[in-house]
Amino acid sequence: MSSAPAIETEALRKVFGDYPAVKNLTLQIRQGEVFGFLGPNGAGKTTSIKMLVGLIFPTSGKASLLGLPLGDRLTRERIGFLPEHFRFQEWLTAAEFLRLHGQLFGIDRTVLSDRIDTLLERVGLAEFRNRQLSTYSKGMLQRIGLAQALINKPALVFLDEPTSGLDPVGRILVRDIIRELRKEGTSVFLNSHLLSEIEVTCDRVAFISHGEVVRELELASLDTGQLTVGIRTSGMKPETADGLSTWAKDISMQDGHLTLTVQSEAALPEINRYLVSQGVDVFEISPQHLSLEELFIQTVGKEGGL
Repeated sequence: MSSAPAIETEALRKVFGDYPAVKNLTLQIRQGEVFGFLGPNGAGKTTSIKMLVGLIFPTSGKASLLGLPLGDRLTRERIGFLPEHFRFQEWLTAAEFLRLHGQLFGIDRTVLSDRIDTLLERVGLAEFRNRQLSTYSKGMLQRIGLAQALINKPALVFLDEPTSGLDPVGRILVRDIIRELRKEGTSVFLNSHLLSEIEVTCDRVAFISHGEVVRELELASLDTGQLTVGIRTSGMKPETADGLSTWAKDISMQDGHLTLTVQSEAALPEINRYLVSQGVDVFEISPQHLSLEELFIQTVGKEGGL
């Protein structure tokens, strides 16, 4: 099981009535990686997660978690889940809430007691352990929810919008916990509308549209991938700008200011030499790597917001 993908799906599909919420989800997620799941509202992200954790059944297709089919009991014991819309037992204290979930997993009482202490400390709620959840803020509930997702020391964790109710300090805390999980070899499947958090946390992302993967990306490639370049010039003619298509694409010009996209910084000296040879004065060349947000807009952004 250790060599199997953490998650593998093939043509996974979910139809509600006549509406295909997830059309054709095909993914392979490595064990030990933090994987970001991105798409506009209505793209099928939450429905996909519900199928994977066993809350709803697929209409068709295949999927496995940790090398075993969906619904396998042994696999479910090794999974943690924080849903986007959660409702906890508000009459319980934080410690009682975690104890309940630990007992559902059959964790030994002594082991569970130590684990509760560790997790409450880890999510910054140790001093509030004996307060009822009904007194908790949205951010505190988000953090205790994260703690319950980790109570069984899972090999795979699904986090659906884990930072939606958190302030910047809380987001940093969640980010640090996710990094700790990666170091421990835990796989994390992360759905978040905060692209800045995805960019600094995930190893790889998939953009989905209508329940289908339209692009996958190793986030390390953002540092070496295509660049948006601004060039401030004087004496630029339209035909000269057209000649830049040898090295660039998406070329636009306004009042002598050029904007274009290149695949590598290596093209910039050639572009500069070409412009100078055409009698253009070049005052500034400003390259900028595409951000995850810009790539999201390019890929699926026209369909709406996250």
